[in-house]
Amino acid sequence: MIEELRIRDLGVIADATLPLGPGFTAITGETGAGKTMVVSALGLLMGERSDAGAVRLGTQQARVSGIVRTDSAAVRDIVEDLGGDIEEGDLVMSRTVSAEGRSRAAVGGANAPVGALGRLSELLFAVHGQSEQLRLKSQAAQRDTLDRFGGEALAAVLSEYRGVHAARAAAEARFTTLTETRDSRAAEAAKLRAELDEIAAVDPIAGEEIELTSRIELLGNVEGLRAAAVGAGEALASESDDPMQRDAGGLVDLAVQDLERVADLDPRIAAVTEQLRSVSFQISDAAKELAAYANDLDEEGPGELARANERLAQLTALFRFYGASSEEVLAHAETASRALLELDGDDEALGGLEASVAELRDRERQLAVQLTELRAAAAERLGEAVSAELRELALPDARFVATVTQVDTLTGSGADEIQFLLAPHPGATPRQIAKSASGGELSRVMLALEVVLAGADPVPTFVFDEVDAGVGGAAAIEIGRRLKQLSRTSQVIVVTHLAQVAAFATNHLRVVKDSSGGFTQSSCQRLEGEARLAEMARLLSGLDTSESALDHAAELLELGA
Repeated sequence: MIEELRIRDLGVIADATLPLGPGFTAITGETGAGKTMVVSALGLLMGERSDAGAVRLGTQQARVSGIVRTDSAAVRDIVEDLGGDIEEGDLVMSRTVSAEGRSRAAVGGANAPVGALGRLSELLFAVHGQSEQLRLKSQAAQRDTLDRFGGEALAAVLSEYRGVHAARAAAEARFTTLTETRDSRAAEAAKLRAELDEIAAVDPIAGEEIELTSRIELLGNVEGLRAAAVGAGEALASESDDPMQRDAGGLVDLAVQDLERVADLDPRIAAVTEQLRSVSFQISDAAKELAAYANDLDEEGPGELARANERLAQLTALFRFYGASSEEVLAHAETASRALLELDGDDEALGGLEASVAELRDRERQLAVQLTELRAAAAERLGEAVSAELRELALPDARFVATVTQVDTLTGSGADEIQFLLAPHPGATPRQIAKSASGGELSRVMLALEVVLAGADPVPTFVFDEVDAGVGGAAAIEIGRRLKQLSRTSQVIVVTHLAQVAAFATNHLRVVKDSSGGFTQSSCQRLEGEARLAEMARLLSGLDTSESALDHAAELLELGA
């Protein structure tokens, strides 16, 4: 329920606050005063497309905000997902449209995409205007209306049907794709298999090329390395018989021998002696390691270098096609293996999909039959209920008929063609409402449908724009009475030009036009007592001081009380 609506700089409305609240609110005003802007403002609040041309001339932006009272858990979930809050049951929604056409929205104090307003409006509001009457002529809208009336049983079957229909369509699409691309997928599988064979033949190891590059560099300098190792080894521990040849090991040993003779005489000499013994052992170990290193180089030599270069060439050949490193080649192999596994399973997948499609199609047909049966039963009840409402709306002889015809094509909503027909008088053949109903009759059919649907699928707030178009007199009185009845279960907001309708309102607002400042701007007033009586008289006769119009207005207000 909308508790309050504020409009700023929209069309001719400069700044207006509309106190709405529960019950039936009628909005009236002179032609051109801006009544339609109220409906436009509500549309903006409900996420409808914005129009920069609606921003009041001379201003930068139009702004619409509303306080909506709700206890809907679904609404709360959406608001919380957007980062907003509902405080003590009140949700603040707003929409701003700039003169340049930019549009912004806020929900519960948080900025939100405009689409979020549309999601919320589906749970909170139902707007009916001339465009909605035109929409009611479409078979899709008629089917949706019948499904709303069908209740939970129909909704449950429809939900399951839509799920099965979507699954069947997806399975068929997958089956078609696999069938049509079988040759290309087989070629792809052969290509992947050849790639994997080529990689397996080389069998790369992660990081292997780095080690090979380092090894090749080493083996390319083997002579220099061997000479250095041999020379250093001779300097440490020479095997020469030349008595003049002195190596480091021999010199250290001589030093140890000299010190050992006096080591017992001084602890400091003893300590140095031990250090030199340790150095002697280290020199001996280093000499042996250098000798072994030089021997290994002699054994590996050119043969090892050739093998390393050949291995690196094999890896480089893989790098040209499958990645810049061994890690990337291995990753490519893993991806190719998974893809090949899927491609090799095409035949099995096709068999499974074919069986799945057949099973889903059978279930889809079963559910479509159930839908048809449930819709047919709902159509009969709807026809009786709407016909009864039309009798109360000054169409005593009209008969409303909803037909359900099963067709061969399975669509996302079943296999039914729905038509709303109207026979305006006895003996007349029911015809499509798009062809048989006048504007006034269509308005009353729409209202009758909403009154009937309110019992099966209530909406918190109804907004009617010119629901009384094309009617007057007794018919208008009955429309007012039915709107008041609808307001017992839902909030009803009606933009009207008929006193017979406004008389039944529990809250009467007037949009007032002011052109005294050289330009036109409008505001909104809540009418009570004499002010409401005068507005009712103006609606009746165009004069708010006519005695006869005032008497008639008082009579209507008494009737609507």
